[in-house]
Amino acid sequence: MVRAMTIEDYDGVYRLWNRIQGMGIRSIDDSREGVARFLNRNPGLSVVALEDGKIVGSILCGHDGRRGCFYHVCVDEDYRHRGIGTEMANTAMEALKKEKINKVTLIAFRRNEVGNLFWNKEGFAYRTDLNYYDMSLNEENITTFVE
Repeated sequence: MVRAMTIEDYDGVYRLWNRIQGMGIRSIDDSREGVARFLNRNPGLSVVALEDGKIVGSILCGHDGRRGCFYHVCVDEDYRHRGIGTEMANTAMEALKKEKINKVTLIAFRRNEVGNLFWNKEGFAYRTDLNYYDMSLNEENITTFVE
């Protein structure tokens, strides 16, 4: 079952993120307070997948009024290849369409072979015509990667 994520799902989602090899988790942005701020700014767009009474997948989804963006898309390794990722992505994209958002983007680390294969299969276009830049505005917002 896929449904909208609420802050009450945070503990289960955070446990899931910590089981996903290669997941980058930020100390501030991915804290309970950071996720609550994101969910409040983007109500009803993020999703979780539940099976066997636990959270087995999640997508943080938001938009800036023009484009949607997916963050921290993941499915527990034991539940992959069952269509959960596709169902979550479709649910989040339908929520974006209701907001009149016409395009969705995401970032996948180059070393994330599983994710890159999934997005290619789902029909997302790999972009080679742009450069991606970022700048940290808070050096205390440290990213750690799940090994």
